[in-house]
Parts: sequence; C-alpha cells; structure tokens
Amino acid sequence: MPDELQTNLDYSFRRFTLLKQALTHKSYVHEHSLDATESNERLEYLGDAILDLLISDLLYHRYPDVAEGKLTQQRANLVCEPSLAELARKIKLGNYIYLGQGETQEGGRNKNSILADTMEAVFGAIYLDGGIEGIQYVVQRLFEPIVETAHKQVKDNKSTLQELLQKDGSETAVYTIIQEEGPPHQRVFTSEVSHMGKPLGRGKGRSKKEAEQNAAKLALDKIKK
Repeated sequence: MPDELQTNLDYSFRRFTLLKQALTHKSYVHEHSLDATESNERLEYLGDAILDLLISDLLYHRYPDVAEGKLTQQRANLVCEPSLAELARKIKLGNYIYLGQGETQEGGRNKNSILADTMEAVFGAIYLDGGIEGIQYVVQRLFEPIVETAHKQVKDNKSTLQELLQKDGSETAVYTIIQEEGPPHQRVFTSEVSHMGKPLGRGKGRSKKEAEQNAAKLALDKIKK
C-alpha cells in the first residue's frame, strides 16, 4: 500500500483493502475483467455525502453569523470538482490511482474529474475504516487552509461571471439543467453555463442553484487561466 499517500493524508488505514478499492478506477476494473463493485464508485458516492455533511458542519460552526445562502455558496466553492482535484494534487493522489492503460495514456492521472472522484472515494474509505472521528480529522486538516480563502471569495459566482461577461455589453450567460440523477430525496443536478451559444462550464450540485454556482465557478476558473 502507498505509505506516502497515507503520510500525506496523515491517516493510517487499518483495512488496506478499503484504500485499494478507493484508488481503483472503473477503467482498471474493466480492463482486468473484475466485478463492477470492485471499482471506487460506491465509495465515491459515500464520500460525497460525508464530505457535504462535514463541510457543512465546519462552516456552520466557523461562521455563526453567516446566512444559509452564503454558506451554501461557500460549501459549493470548497467541494466542487476543481477544488477537490487541487487537493488531490497536493497529496499526489494521481500517482496511486489504479487506471486502465487507455485512461492512463489519455492523461487520466491529471484529469480533474478522476482526481475529484477518487478524492471523494478516499474520504468514503476513511469513514468506513476510522468512523466519523477519523474522517472529520482528515477533512478538517485538508480543508482548513482553504476555508478562509473560500469565505473571502463567497461572492456569488454567477454575479461575478455576469459582471465579467457584460463588461463589453454582450449577452447574459444562460444556465441550462442538462441532467438530473439519483432518487427524489437525493437528487444531483448538472448545469451548463453558456455565453452567446458557447458552453463555458458544467457544474453539479444537490440543488439547481448549487449546480449553477459550480458551473459559474468552473467558467470563471477557465477564463482566469
């Protein structure tokens, strides 16, 4: 098992099989004819829910005077794909993912989507291995350095994007919900933001508003780069 990764996480697994599964991408499972349940997708599902809870708890207690709407925006900034992928890079997670050869050749170890999904799977594995205290410690340690930054950037991403696009008097951004997944009580929405017919970014969220905020953030990140 990757000792360096555990050091970077500051967490030692008792059940190493959980960490291995968290690092196993579906492309690896497919190429090696393994059972679909051996991929990290179930752990990703669990980690996503755990992360939402712990970040919500962290923000709730850290900023007692901040309204719900801004807390939601701040959480969206912290748990979005680009943010999770950046955390994954800091702990060198891409070096340890079990990928299929095709995905590896296509640069999968540095894809935001794969890094973010694997990061969530690792969170799910830590929760199963060490309980709520174990995962809470890891999440707080990894996110603490960026919480204050996210708080300062809590300005509505949609408003920021709109201001940027309208500097030259051009058309407003258009948001479209392009996908809805999951059962009614646990819906996940995917929103796409476009400008003058050109797609700028896609984002997911537990609500349509959160999905739109994440789409706007991704668009802003692309524009800044």
